[in-house]
Amino acid sequence: MRAPVILSVLAVLLALPAFADTVPKPPPHKPKPGGPQAIGTFEDWTAATNKEAGQTVCYAFTRARSSSPDLPNRGDVVLTVTERPSGRDAVAISAGFTFAANAAGKLDVDGTEFDLYTAQRSAFARDGHAAARAMEHGKQAVAHLPGPKSADVADTFSLKGFAPAYAAIVKRCPPGKAGT
Repeated sequence: MRAPVILSVLAVLLALPAFADTVPKPPPHKPKPGGPQAIGTFEDWTAATNKEAGQTVCYAFTRARSSSPDLPNRGDVVLTVTERPSGRDAVAISAGFTFAANAAGKLDVDGTEFDLYTAQRSAFARDGHAAARAMEHGKQAVAHLPGPKSADVADTFSLKGFAPAYAAIVKRCPPGKAGT
């Protein structure tokens, strides 16, 4: 009695691999045409390109490692450096909340401060070129921004991998040729 049961179980087990080949597999993930295209990941930073009005835009970004104080329902906090045909070294922070009108802040890169101005949910370095140069050699950047209800917010970003990510976006969108 045991032999027929064992043989039946063996027959089922042997048939499973053949059955698995008949189950359709999902197609490999392909980036959406016209959407962001990855250049690469460089430690804590990601570099990518995207099309804006038919022009290629290159950018490198990282998410905040820590934020203080912890704000409920806050969106992602992202530090980005962008190379566009219309502007180089745009340093921006997506804060995850809307700033009060005419708010300002500071970006501290290893003790060197850069002025930030705000617009809606983002803060921008007034001198993006100088900020990007400091970030190339820095270890960490801390954004000090006015948060909701007059709370001062500090967001800390790792600069580990920024230099090669920055080099990759400048190579892909070199000065004078960005957007081609």
